[in-house]
Amino acid sequence: MNKIIANELIEDVQNSPDKRHLDIDKVGIKAIKHPIIVKDKKGGVQHTVANFNMYVHLPHNFKGTHMSRFVEILNENDDAISVESFEDILKKMLVRLEANSCDLEMNFPYFINKEAPISKVKSLLDYEVSFIGKIIDGVFTNTTKVIIPVTSLCPCSKNISDYGAHNQRSHVTVTIETNKFVWIEDIIDIVEKQASCELYGLLKRPDEKYVTEKAYDNPKFVEDMVRDIATDLKANKKIKNFVVESENFESIHNHSAYALIEGSNN
Repeated sequence: MNKIIANELIEDVQNSPDKRHLDIDKVGIKAIKHPIIVKDKKGGVQHTVANFNMYVHLPHNFKGTHMSRFVEILNENDDAISVESFEDILKKMLVRLEANSCDLEMNFPYFINKEAPISKVKSLLDYEVSFIGKIIDGVFTNTTKVIIPVTSLCPCSKNISDYGAHNQRSHVTVTIETNKFVWIEDIIDIVEKQASCELYGLLKRPDEKYVTEKAYDNPKFVEDMVRDIATDLKANKKIKNFVVESENFESIHNHSAYALIEGSNN
């Protein structure tokens, strides 16, 4: 009884009025970790840890939002959050924080067991994946972002050199809004097929020879990379909108080469 009375006497500062008449577009918490479950294309699941950013829109007449409620929503899951519960979390945020719009970002490492091209030895390679969702005026949108590391080899260097050519590791970032479900593996496959060569976690000497020669036979500028990937994304009817970026970490310069293409299949 005393506890109930004490709670009633504690002032709710967040709900107090604010006289500056300024809406806040996003207010919430960043960089909170929570376990999640992700299904893979082969029918298995991956248990991993995601980094969450959670925001709501705050009307001008409220001083603050209730930050603790974001944490409560995450911890209401008995085990781990799944991709399927992503939209449900957003809906809970709207109700519990009395908001009309909200944003949720979930960033996590995703692993694929890859087979080396010649020796066939298997090893894990990690990819950075983000699910970005929002609800505005009752409309839910979901965006998937994947960063895929690949090899790129410079066509100009190959053309002007008597032997050899400079190459580098590149990060290709694909961000898509879809009409239908798309596997993470399918996004990665589109990118790796268009790179000078894909990466592997473990390579034996015959594999190193293969990937070196494959990249040499398949030179690409950063411009080639984004154009070829964008062409494949436009041909995929499951994809509604996309952004493809490529950053080449140059091996003969102290800067990166960069290109970006935005596209739509509407």
